[in-house]
Amino acid sequence: MPENSAAPLAASPPPAPPAQVLFCPVCHEPTEARFYFCPNCGASLRAKPLSISIGAQIWIYAFSIILPIIAFIMISRWPGVKYIQSSDAKVRQVGFIAAALLAISTIVTFWLAIVWIQGVVQQSLNGIGNLGGLGGY
Repeated sequence: MPENSAAPLAASPPPAPPAQVLFCPVCHEPTEARFYFCPNCGASLRAKPLSISIGAQIWIYAFSIILPIIAFIMISRWPGVKYIQSSDAKVRQVGFIAAALLAISTIVTFWLAIVWIQGVVQQSLNGIGNLGGLGGY
């Protein structure tokens, strides 16, 4: 019985599927689905995923805390909305924490403003009651 001296051929890995080809909506050049920006014109092709790194979380939480102090001037820049609207549960959690910090800091800011205004009004009333220290009380 003759022996088969040839070793079995190793199966080659299946070829990688070709990258999905999309076209830029601005310059109509072909791009790949994994691109965030068109390599030809730089147009945004899709939104970048939101970061939940420690640095990103510290930044969004700090911004949420100081936002009421700057009187909501930058509300359109607050990234919490994008985080809350994300489909990723971890990213949404970061957004909800930022929203809670924003609510708490808003309440604290309003409370401090009311206390300060009451102090100023009381001091003014005391000054009027004493007639500037000329009263005989």
